[in-house]
Amino acid sequence: MRNDTSGKSAERPALLDMLTYVRDGDTIIVHSMDRLARDLDDLRKLVKQLTNKKVKIKFVKESLEFTGEDSPMSNLLLSVMGAFAEFERSLIKERQMEGIALAKKRGAYKGRKVSLTNDQIIQLKEQVAIGNYKSELAKEFGISRETLYKYLRGDGLL
Repeated sequence: MRNDTSGKSAERPALLDMLTYVRDGDTIIVHSMDRLARDLDDLRKLVKQLTNKKVKIKFVKESLEFTGEDSPMSNLLLSVMGAFAEFERSLIKERQMEGIALAKKRGAYKGRKVSLTNDQIIQLKEQVAIGNYKSELAKEFGISRETLYKYLRGDGLL
């Protein structure tokens, strides 16, 4: 199982594996709503998808359980609590960005270190120019394809 995917992404391999694996009668226990989904739309979609498969979902922190035979009050609570979880996540992200901005002003935050030297970037660009495959070059230089494209756009050194 891959462990390099951000929790904010809906494309999480472990989540996709679980969605494929669960069966009628299973119960999924989730610490809190924000651990299952990152926004209200995603949460409602996942709960509906799972309960349609006759899978129970228990949210420990919120003390809520969904079975697919939920009352209108349960659906309201799902929406309200999910909206609060999304709001809380947005606040955390906003505070994080403010903290990074302040740290940058103080010179305490310099961001991620560059992966390649100027000479390596020149070599990389030369290799791309003569037609070498970018995916192969990324492996050769020990960088992701996204990082390779950043260097090609000029987001690196030089």
